[in-house]
Amino acid sequence: MKITIWNENWQDRFQDDVKAAYPETIHGAIANFLKARGDKDWEIRIRTMDMEECGLKQEDLDDTDVMLYWGHLKHKEVPDEYALRIAERVHQGMGLILLHSAHASKAAKYLIGGGHGCGLTWREDDEHERVWTIAHNHPITKGIPQAFVVPADETYAEPFHIDTPDELIFITWYPGGEVFRSGIAYRRGAGKVFYFQPGHETFPIYREQKEVQDVIMNAIRWAGEGCSHYEFINDNGRSHGTRIEP
Repeated sequence: MKITIWNENWQDRFQDDVKAAYPETIHGAIANFLKARGDKDWEIRIRTMDMEECGLKQEDLDDTDVMLYWGHLKHKEVPDEYALRIAERVHQGMGLILLHSAHASKAAKYLIGGGHGCGLTWREDDEHERVWTIAHNHPITKGIPQAFVVPADETYAEPFHIDTPDELIFITWYPGGEVFRSGIAYRRGAGKVFYFQPGHETFPIYREQKEVQDVIMNAIRWAGEGCSHYEFINDNGRSHGTRIEP
């Protein structure tokens, strides 16, 4: 399976508290645990926003079975054209894992936000969160406990302005009393999308939290299963057809 990890890679380079939490960068930390703990046939590729075409070249997307996407401060600087490439590839069959603040990415808006937005309530008080497993028989929750605690993370809270998920996988509770749909799954065309909330950039969650790593790896397997690469019809979804019956 071919996996592309895409990261904005701005705070990783220029923000001291992020560099302290992820000296190897966020995408580097994710790549490290995927290589150390993931399946033998996984091929890991890294693309970042500072690369040509924001690291979202069509040929790379066409050669990707599952994309992991982390972004935060630079969503508006990703051209619409490149975000639409992601959305089209998902409809063709590519899996997409949206991590933490990627809910605000243009790709997320196209795929799970009705084209408008995926707004939510948030605060940064460095509090713990308790992630509750809701879909106990889902492939994404395989081996995941009924609940687990992330020691410190940014608080996300409802209302979360998204399309109604096809599947609600996790709900998170915070000490302030907030709750949040922290793990949600969709099918879009031939592809699958999973959003997972834990992963604020100033906490080494992707480096240190085994349960979070396990969820991400399960999500890759779920999103990549049966990945197809059929030709996408982008002429407003219309194509001249031919008769099936004689």
